[in-house]
Amino acid sequence: MNAIQDAKAAVRSFRREFDAFTGPDMKAAAKAHCAPGFLWRGMYPFGEIEGYGGVVDTFWAPLSKAFSGLHRREDIFFAGANDAASGQGDWVCSMGHLVGLFDHDFLSIPANGRLTNLRYAEFFRVENGKLYEGALFVDLLGLMHDAGCYPLPPMTGQFFRYPGPRTHDGLVSTPQPQRETEHTLALVNEMIADLRGLNDLEKYRCPPDLLRKTWHENMVWYGPCGIGASFTIERYQEQHQYPFRLNLADKSYKGHVARIAEGHYCAFFGWANLRNRNTGGFLGLPAAREAAEMRIVDVYRRDGDKLAENWVFIDLPHYLAQQGLDVFARLKELRRIPG
Repeated sequence: MNAIQDAKAAVRSFRREFDAFTGPDMKAAAKAHCAPGFLWRGMYPFGEIEGYGGVVDTFWAPLSKAFSGLHRREDIFFAGANDAASGQGDWVCSMGHLVGLFDHDFLSIPANGRLTNLRYAEFFRVENGKLYEGALFVDLLGLMHDAGCYPLPPMTGQFFRYPGPRTHDGLVSTPQPQRETEHTLALVNEMIADLRGLNDLEKYRCPPDLLRKTWHENMVWYGPCGIGASFTIERYQEQHQYPFRLNLADKSYKGHVARIAEGHYCAFFGWANLRNRNTGGFLGLPAAREAAEMRIVDVYRRDGDKLAENWVFIDLPHYLAQQGLDVFARLKELRRIPG
């Protein structure tokens, strides 16, 4: 078994014990499988936490209290050596939904007593069988949407319960041909380079043919709640890329913490990936004087020589908070107002 398969086995072993989702069991699993000084990165309002016991207390225990019968429904699971500039370690990526009965409020989001899905993407850096770093992105605006308290204007795309890969092969359990992994990673890196080149051009609409170099014509882009999903290059550009490009200025690429590929799948996340300034209109925000950071996850499936599906998470609550809109504080205040 090579290092990549060892890394996946380590995360699977951790999960078998951790996913009981009860406080003592989670902490015991964390102590057994996480290295001292484990660093966790969580979406706003959680931020960075050192030590997985603190992660349990701050995030997982409150979530498991809010969601009765909490369990994981995983759609994608793979690993790879880090191709980001840091180049540190082997990383494992998992994506899917955390599912349960939303019986108690979470972060002032009102419970609805119904079966509820919370989108997630999770990363772990593994070394010698131990977990050293992690990141967890959950679509909290999506949870607000399902709870009936969505705080933003209508989306340009369509938000719904996103499916896993069309090919149903996202749980990569066996070693993949190295040529397939290299093909996927090269295609994603080519796409990144193409889009980075556009960041130097203000008010520039990306030519569709530039996307066609790396994207399938019938691409599916599963964007975060707040933006929504799009289908086909034409609708993706109309419903996301052009609003993003034309309403955000001063873009600067900040790089990734991890970027990995295995077989037909690739993923990356940054802390933060991108910095930009809202010129007015994006997410309904007024123009901003200062730039703000975007923490982003992208998970890709390659089909032949093109990228076919892309699941995206953006820490939009963090992006909004940098511009004076704390969606959790607003929700908490609104819930204090009678009737």
